[in-house]
Amino acid sequence: MAELIVALDVATAAEAEAVVDRLGDAAGFYKIGLELFSADGPAAVRAIAARRKRVFLDLKLHDIPRTVARAVERIAALGADLVTIHASGGRAMVRAAAEAARAAPAAPRIVAVTALTSLDRNDLADLGIGRPVGEQVAAMGRLAVGEGADGIVCSPREVAA
Repeated sequence: MAELIVALDVATAAEAEAVVDRLGDAAGFYKIGLELFSADGPAAVRAIAARRKRVFLDLKLHDIPRTVARAVERIAALGADLVTIHASGGRAMVRAAAEAARAAPAAPRIVAVTALTSLDRNDLADLGIGRPVGEQVAAMGRLAVGEGADGIVCSPREVAA
């Protein structure tokens, strides 16, 4: 049975805590994205983790390998269970994130975003990528999993690819 992931797309940690308290165990994971993390940062992650809820930290990390590895180390210490990175950060970055996660005492799983769901073929062309979205997603998925990512994120339109 699939687990429900509830997006905590709210402005403050207090609002997020209220949602979590209301829903409790009805959700398998609670997702903290850029909006909430930008407002309350690590405190938001700690608040949800302190309630013994699994945290999906959706920050889509994309930087040099060393910086991403260090960010993953800090994220693991916060109590996040899933962390997103961009597969387009390349082999070394994905590998560094996966290795940092595995080395952490409470290892978060690394999930790689293959292509933002808002991108279409024209957007990819603007970025210098000549292949169709489905092919790009498949290529980034193979790269990410091959370098140690635990899973990928893609649009339902590209799942078959």
